[in-house]
Amino acid sequence: MFAIKEIIDMAIRIEKNGEAVYRSAIEKISNPALVSLLEWMADEEDCHAKWFSDLKQEVEALSENPIIEEMSREHLSDLIGEQSFSLKEVDFSQVDSTNELIFIFIEFEKDSILFYEMLKPFIQDKDTLAQLDKIIVEENSHIEQLREFILSEMPETERND
Repeated sequence: MFAIKEIIDMAIRIEKNGEAVYRSAIEKISNPALVSLLEWMADEEDCHAKWFSDLKQEVEALSENPIIEEMSREHLSDLIGEQSFSLKEVDFSQVDSTNELIFIFIEFEKDSILFYEMLKPFIQDKDTLAQLDKIIVEENSHIEQLREFILSEMPETERND
């Protein structure tokens, strides 16, 4: 069961986790194009974490209705279930190709989008909702950038298959 503040804390953790994993991966990668992409993505995740932190401060400033808060906790708990939204479960020592690493990152970005889509019904403010939609668009952009990287690294003979 989750209160809105706890939901936002989860969003902050998702973004910080993504940033940390991308920065860690940068240290182990020699491909300059991938390093540049992951640096950009890590910076994006940092910006998202800051936005969620600001949102949490706004939410804490508002008085909360305990009945609505309890309903929100139950509803979100049903939606999230056992999903962890974490890259900590990945054993990166077992990842033996750049493409495999990128596919892992794509799945993480998809999980983040899923979480943010589930968060939307709990947000009433139109400006906040617009900002969350912007973050979702950015997360989709991350996925597209990762896919484009895979294509750019693929030999041209394999691209049309």
